[in-house]
This record gives sequence, C-alpha cells and structure tokens, in this order.
Amino acid sequence: MTSQKALEKIALGENLTCEFKRCGGDIENDVLETVCAFLNRWGGDIFLGVGDDGTILGVPANAAKDLIRNFNNCLNNDKLFNPTAVCAVEEIKIADKIILHAYIGASSQVHAFKGKIYDRIDDSDFVVKGTDPIAQLYIRKQNIFTERRMFFNFKIEDFREDVFNKVRVRVQNRNKNHPWLEMTNLEILKNLGMYTKDAESDKTGFALASVLLFGTDEMIRYCLPAYRTDAICRKINVDRYDDRDIIEMNIIDSVGRLMDFAQKHLNDKFYLAPDMQRISLSSNICREIIVNMLMHREFSSSLIPRFIIEKDKIITENANKAQMPDEITLENLSPLSKNPMIAKVFREIGFAEELGSGTRNLYKYVPIYSGFLQDRILWTAMFLELRFHWMMKCRLQPNK
Repeated sequence: MTSQKALEKIALGENLTCEFKRCGGDIENDVLETVCAFLNRWGGDIFLGVGDDGTILGVPANAAKDLIRNFNNCLNNDKLFNPTAVCAVEEIKIADKIILHAYIGASSQVHAFKGKIYDRIDDSDFVVKGTDPIAQLYIRKQNIFTERRMFFNFKIEDFREDVFNKVRVRVQNRNKNHPWLEMTNLEILKNLGMYTKDAESDKTGFALASVLLFGTDEMIRYCLPAYRTDAICRKINVDRYDDRDIIEMNIIDSVGRLMDFAQKHLNDKFYLAPDMQRISLSSNICREIIVNMLMHREFSSSLIPRFIIEKDKIITENANKAQMPDEITLENLSPLSKNPMIAKVFREIGFAEELGSGTRNLYKYVPIYSGFLQDRILWTAMFLELRFHWMMKCRLQPNK
C-alpha cells in the first residue's frame, strides 16, 4: 500500500473494515482481538501507529521489524489463536513517521482468540456469546466460502490413500518433525478443519476442500459435476488447438499434470540467478500461474478454468470472486486467500509460499523470460542477415 492510499483510507475513519491502533513497543491484546473480529467478519485493514481520530503517531522506527515479527508470531501461536491465521504486514512511511499496515482477509473458518470468539459490528469488536449467535456465524462462513460446503455421505476410506502419502512425503522433505507425519488421514483432515460438525444440521461431515484435495475422481464429479481444468496449446492452429488436455483429477495431482503440459510446449532457457543457482524460468512462471489458478478458484461457478499457451503469451481464465477490479500491481497488491483451507495445504507441501509471493515472482521472472525471447529473435534476425550478405558476396564473387 502506498502512503497516499494509506492516507486516503485513514481519512475515512474507523469503520466495519478499518481500525486504528496506537502502538508502542509491543502488540497488545486489543490489536489481536480486532484481528480475530476481522477474520470472523469481512476482513479489513489495521493501521498501527494511528490514533482513534486518524492522527499519524507512528511506531518506534527501531522497533518496526520486531513488531511485524511479533505480530505474525502471535497469529501463528495456537495457544492464542484457534485456528491460527496469516496476514501481510508492511511498513509505510508518512512524512518522518512509520506506521504499520496489516491486511486481514476474511477467513473460511471461525477463529477464537484466547478461547473467545470475536465479531465486528460497525467500528467495534464484540465477544460472540450463546449457542445461536455462534451457530449463525458458522452458517455465514459456509455461505461465503465454497470450500466449506459439507458432505455427509462419505467415509475416510473413500479418500485416496496415495494422495495422503504424497502429501506426507512433501511435508517431510520440508520439515522432518511436521505433525502430519504422526497423524492418521482423518486426523489430518480434522487438523485442517475439513472434517468437522456442521453448525446448521449438527452432523459431522467432510468439507468440499477435502474432496478436492484428497478425493477420487468419482467423489469430485459427485460434488461438482462441472469440475475440470482445460489445458490448450494454440500456436499453429489458432482457430482450434495444436494440443489439449482435459484434467478432472484432484487439484494436487492437477498441478503436476498442468506443469507437464507447460514444459511440453514452452522453451526452458538457461538462467543463472545472482546466487549462482540455475533457475528454470518457464517452470517458475508456470508454477505460480497454475497454483494460483487452482488455489483461488471459485468452485461454485460452472465456468471451466483454462490454461492457454499461445505463440507469444499465456492466458488463463478462471472463475473467481475478485476483491478489486483494478489491474494488479506490486503497489496495490492486497493478498487474500480465496480458499484458505486449500491454500494452507498448498503452503505446507511447498506449492505456494506466503500470500502475494506468486504475483511478486511473476513480476520478477516474466520480464527476464520475455527478454530471452526477444534476444533470441534479435540474434536469429542478425544471423539471417549476416548469412544473406555472405551468400550475396559469394554469388557476386564466385571464384572466391
């Protein structure tokens, strides 16, 4: 967020999705209560170092980095938040002062801070008490996030054991002490909030996210009859296609299938990173595109996502509940996980990193890859031109 954008938001005052907090050298409980309320409502912006009247007070400049680290540590502390959460925190310099901006996305789950559930009403945070208000909160969450849609006629034996094992291998490669390694399949789904009690029907069932990640093709078709992803290569036959792959499997295996399709039809140019490590530019670019397309899809829509490779560009089409209508830039980027439960699994197995990293990587690698293509065209043109002059010279001077 730019300083100008921050000032515009601050000028509007505190409201349902905006909160100002004074901040000294530590993250106080009232800040974390607001985080919990935003997670349970529509999300919002928290400005640390701003008075209730919008006065820019700033935070101690030498403490800004520690405050950001402490903020994230608190959100990832399961003794404070249940379940834990993530958010993006950034420094913003206004005049000679530094404030912190934290964007809290609306969560698909109901969160509690220190055992209490908070909700946001107008510009205040309230503790939710009573069975009915808490049940209504769960019902509201299910209507917002498609991944939380519940199914009650499946058993844990119906899910694919090989996909669970694949996930265990990937998390073990990243963390040998990962808790999932000691859990059963059902315990993993419980840990993710994908096997839980439905507040409306009072039945225990599996969330749609569990089916999309670990279910068989038949289970997915039962839950989402229109579910599929279309991969198309259209370089020569632009009216139809040169190659096509219709993918109807779970989204974990879909990543590999789409990556294979991309590697089949894209050049992989040599690139040496500043740390002297070789990087596959096409793989890095396509992984970010593919993972974000699958992870942030709105599954309630029957629109078929398409991954299209053309001669000079890659196009993706994906149903999504967009939060902002503008062109996405690094300056206005406000990361928001559309399917938080699916996103968490993708982060744990290494398909995705922190929120917003995919867009930043695309801005980093795409110009480099495009530059390689331009250089290739330029050098090819120069070679043909030199070859043409050499042939003309030979024809003009045949004896030589």
